[in-house]
Amino acid sequence: MTVRAAVIQAYANLPKQEAVDKHVELIGKAAAEGAQVVCLQEIFHGPYFPAVQDPSWYDSAEPEDGPTVSRMREVARQHGIVLTVPFFELAQTGVYYNSAVVIERDGSVVGKYRKTHIPHVGPCFWEKFYFKPGNLGYPVFDTSVGRIGLIICYDRHFPEVARAVGLKGAELVFNPSATVESLSRYLWELEQPAHAVANGFWIAAINRVGIESPLSEHRFYGSSYFCDPRGRIVCRASEDEDEVLVCDVDLDVIREVRNTWQFLRDRRPETYGELTQLLP
Repeated sequence: MTVRAAVIQAYANLPKQEAVDKHVELIGKAAAEGAQVVCLQEIFHGPYFPAVQDPSWYDSAEPEDGPTVSRMREVARQHGIVLTVPFFELAQTGVYYNSAVVIERDGSVVGKYRKTHIPHVGPCFWEKFYFKPGNLGYPVFDTSVGRIGLIICYDRHFPEVARAVGLKGAELVFNPSATVESLSRYLWELEQPAHAVANGFWIAAINRVGIESPLSEHRFYGSSYFCDPRGRIVCRASEDEDEVLVCDVDLDVIREVRNTWQFLRDRRPETYGELTQLLP
């Protein structure tokens, strides 16, 4: 089965309503190009505020049934697409998560993932100031276009996350991100193809673009891409432009690759117990 998928990278240093409106337009463009499933970038509804530590940003968090996700449910239903929506989640006053929901084409919410690994490192990733570590495990979502897994940004540095969603049957894994060129650029096209190969799934990496001053002068370098289960980057976006990147994802390749490289068969989980006990 071939699924037409799309990811959206965009400059989002805008007031929330403007950022949401901009992405609604870009989602419409993806749908017009035949996309059946679309994923947005991390915290798509405005600037990447963890570049600073400022409690005023807590006010931008919303519950799952808040206006942003509710509008995206309408957009998914309008276009008849599966839509993955990262957002700043308000669980209760003082408890916030970096989350994403998967919305079916009828507008229903299939499920939610909360980012598990939370960075707190310069030059502009002060996320522990805002986000509680996720507590929903590593779910995989059954949708009308296949089984979707989620890895949010910093999670990609931990191969255990990719392995978990792979073992649960993920076919297409989205990694909505916000990453700047001064820190992890050299890892951007290294880690995720490795995850795709090790687990035999498709992965789509999404990054925002531009400089979001005055919050930060570091550049988000775009370069969103789709990678197949052989680790080949088959579709790639620009470094500095808003872009709807559309790719035909052949899910049958998963079976071909897994039947060649029997990594899942040849695992020895009974020998891995000490990995959860070893401490640095």
